[in-house]
Amino acid sequence: MTMSLPDELLPASERQVRVAFQGNPGSYGEVAALGVVPEAVIHGYTTFHEVIEAVSRGEADLGVLPVENSLMGAILQSLDLLAETDLHVVREITVRVSHVLMALPGVELSNIKKVYSQQPALDQCTGFIKKHALTPVAAYDTAGSAQDLVRSGARDTGVIASARAAKLNGLNILAHHIEDEPFNFTRFLVLSHREALPSDEPHKTSLVFAVRHTPGALLETLAQLGGLNMSSIMSRPRKDRAWSYLMHIDIDGKADDPAVSAALGQVLRKASFVKVIGSYPVATTVLES
Repeated sequence: MTMSLPDELLPASERQVRVAFQGNPGSYGEVAALGVVPEAVIHGYTTFHEVIEAVSRGEADLGVLPVENSLMGAILQSLDLLAETDLHVVREITVRVSHVLMALPGVELSNIKKVYSQQPALDQCTGFIKKHALTPVAAYDTAGSAQDLVRSGARDTGVIASARAAKLNGLNILAHHIEDEPFNFTRFLVLSHREALPSDEPHKTSLVFAVRHTPGALLETLAQLGGLNMSSIMSRPRKDRAWSYLMHIDIDGKADDPAVSAALGQVLRKASFVKVIGSYPVATTVLES
């Protein structure tokens, strides 16, 4: 399933929209990128930072960045990048993460001794790994591990990744839905140079702020949001000041809603630093991997 973007976020020319993601073909980031806009040209990058840079330099019109997994929590590197970038969050996408075990054609599950994948994927499949006495080996990417297996030709090795990664690399799926818990979802944010105009869809507003290191400062600042629903609140260390923290908060509602706008104004008065990362439509569908 794909989503539609407003005209102000699309290229002025007739060329296709270019979407950047982190990972290789078959990664969950690619699933998110494919869901951004129909018939987009997608391109994978090695790091989250390179995704940001691709959009900043104009190599891509949009970028997708994972920010939270329902089992593992916040993706901290992404939160740090969102605090630093001048790009705008314009959409939210949710991807259902469903892991499979794959191997080379002709290899049986009983032949597998070790399994490669990105560490979070391994952590999400600990029950399956222990049940089959597999040795987990951390790699840089889920789908990249599938590519590496094809190149190596190892017949005692399996990979945990998406079913799409298995299909793209010609690997056989030995087991489906091997994650420990069925409610495994990753939330992605779509980044753009341009700010989206408000629409009639339900919105979420994301902001980051810091407060002075004085008694009660954080509590007083949070109190300005007391009349709103905060769906997420997380803290991250500041890179420019020891023992000082940035608060990342998601609020239900548009930034220009009277109640939200008034609360943001009060936060601006109380905090030492405030940045609205974006005000964007809430994800209403789940993309299947």
